[in-house]
Amino acid sequence: MNNIKDRFSIKDLENLTGIKAHTIRIWEKRYNLLEPKRTETNIRYYDLANFQKLLNVSYLNNNGYKISKIATIDSQKIPQLVREIATESNMESHAINAFKLSMLNFDQSLFYKTYDSLLNEKAFQDIFYNILIPFLKEIGLLWQTDTITPAHEHFVSTLIRQKILVNTEKIQAKQMHTSNKTFVLYLPDNEIHELGLMFINYEIIRHGYRSIFLGPSVPIQSLRDIKNYYDEIIFVSYFTVKPEKENLLSYIEEFDDALLKNSNTSFWVLGKMLDGIDKMQLPEHIKPFDSIKALIKEL
Repeated sequence: MNNIKDRFSIKDLENLTGIKAHTIRIWEKRYNLLEPKRTETNIRYYDLANFQKLLNVSYLNNNGYKISKIATIDSQKIPQLVREIATESNMESHAINAFKLSMLNFDQSLFYKTYDSLLNEKAFQDIFYNILIPFLKEIGLLWQTDTITPAHEHFVSTLIRQKILVNTEKIQAKQMHTSNKTFVLYLPDNEIHELGLMFINYEIIRHGYRSIFLGPSVPIQSLRDIKNYYDEIIFVSYFTVKPEKENLLSYIEEFDDALLKNSNTSFWVLGKMLDGIDKMQLPEHIKPFDSIKALIKEL
């Protein structure tokens, strides 16, 4: 079975590249930049070569090349020109495009090659903040619009998870605790999106704190015993899809009653599920954050 996504609608191209369908049609008709194909039932679609070319055209356009100029460049020379510009200037959007191609083709070697080239120029945390976080946000949108399948998301998430684990292990091997604070990181019941929390774990360790990473789908009652081992605990969680917004306040109240009252314990939390509540009304020992970077600044 061929699992590679090799047919794209114009809406898929819009979702993947950020270029409006109307603009794509103009570029196609006026400058012949793309060559759509047709199914046996005469439905237009774009193949992988069209998608890759559109990514490159968009990259050149964003770096000062007019579409009329790009249209005169030999199609085979466009990828080389993109690579030359990427080595001279900001590689971030080029890297995100490469990661998209890697994901769509289930191309592990392209992922590693792109990541390694970034690592030659940037620290791991810079790669995560400036490239992988924007990329993960795009993945979420692509999944919601059915442009990619869950298999694509799982494939690339596993590769990113590997990189976080490798870098975490490197700093754990030489870690020295500089504080009595202990951070306990977990995800609530049925929450499995752990990449953000894994990176927070990496950053906490890098800053010299003790971190206990419990992982996904941990019930509140399972956190009680940890309080018997440490004097000052900060629980950290990431609400991406759970608890649902209608259950969020009751979850926080249950957490507050079970773990925070009459103790030297606090709770740091972030994630898009928090968008639907009034953060100013949260209990005293619960601190919300708008981003990973904001949380890390609090360390």
